[in-house]
Amino acid sequence: MTIDSAPVPDTLRWAVRLLRAEAVALALLAGWLVWADLTATKTDLVSALFVTGFAIAGAVALWALGGALGRRRAGARAPAMVLELMLLPVGWFMISGGLGWLGVPLMALGVGVCALLVSPPTTRALGFG
Repeated sequence: MTIDSAPVPDTLRWAVRLLRAEAVALALLAGWLVWADLTATKTDLVSALFVTGFAIAGAVALWALGGALGRRRAGARAPAMVLELMLLPVGWFMISGGLGWLGVPLMALGVGVCALLVSPPTTRALGFG
């Protein structure tokens, strides 16, 4: 077993921080969805549980991928980038629906984290370069 003593580059550190922040934000949204599911007077239970479960799974996945990248697990980069790129259609839908104030930052966040994950220092730290 080798221990990599090289410091973690700032690009990777910021990618991990942003992934973890997204996980916390999504967990808060999931908490609100649970509350909304429990207090709704009329709902489609299957759809409500699916959306809530998707939010919970997303939060867990983002947190786990952030942790794996923090431990320099190269295999976590591609799934993290897929989740980040999913912010592009979500942001576009928000912009189309009149929520540009939220859609534009979400799209910028997705592109920004992807840029951090493919930057040369991160690539070297994960053993790709």
